[in-house]
Amino acid sequence: MSKNFFLEVCVDSVESAVAAGEGGAARVELCANVKEGGTTPSAGMIKLVRANISIGLNIMIRPRAGDFCYTDKEFAVMKEDVTLAKRLGADGVVFGMLRSDGSLDSDRLRTLLDLARPMSVTFHRAFDATADLPMALEEIVSLGINRVLTSGGQETALEGIEMIRRLVQQVRRRVQVMAGSGVNERNVGEIIKHGDVEEVHVMSAVSFLKRSRAGGQASFDKDIYVVDPKAVRRFVELGSSSLFAMDPSSSTS
Repeated sequence: MSKNFFLEVCVDSVESAVAAGEGGAARVELCANVKEGGTTPSAGMIKLVRANISIGLNIMIRPRAGDFCYTDKEFAVMKEDVTLAKRLGADGVVFGMLRSDGSLDSDRLRTLLDLARPMSVTFHRAFDATADLPMALEEIVSLGINRVLTSGGQETALEGIEMIRRLVQQVRRRVQVMAGSGVNERNVGEIIKHGDVEEVHVMSAVSFLKRSRAGGQASFDKDIYVVDPKAVRRFVELGSSSLFAMDPSSSTS
């Protein structure tokens, strides 16, 4: 079976979402507070991104930064945000919930899954904080989650490449395993080849630093990163060529 390369770009603005689409990304993950690992974006942001792109749109459902063990009130917020994302035309949502012992909070995950359908669901890198990755992955499969984003339990996908490969082999396409964290133009080929993945998740690797317009006010002079469509295009080409090179069905006799 021929494989296709899918690039997901993490974005926090309409401008970056449009640029990702122009560069050939298959999907964007829309977040707020990306420096904190991403939280749920505003309704206005979701609506305007949806109106301006035709590629896949996944919405981060995370009420705050920090751990993934949520209070009843935080869980109530997540339920409302899943419902809102669906109403505003998202293709998918991205979330993860754990218990204090590092196991999946399965009952609450089922509730969110029921609210999310028919949207696709990605389990985010809370997965890398679970106590036992292979066991957690089997539970994710049994729950009916579509995709898991992982760095193989390490800081970067390259460091966790062996575990990522093990996870891909374990699930045998029962769920999509997407590599993320530290993926860039220099290592994407190795991650695809040795991790045996078809989907990768990036942000900084395809972004540039936009000058602040704070007018010299140091307290407001913060870094602003915007996606570069040319960088996205290069990344798609690199990923596609790497996948093509290792796919036996792509060769001709």
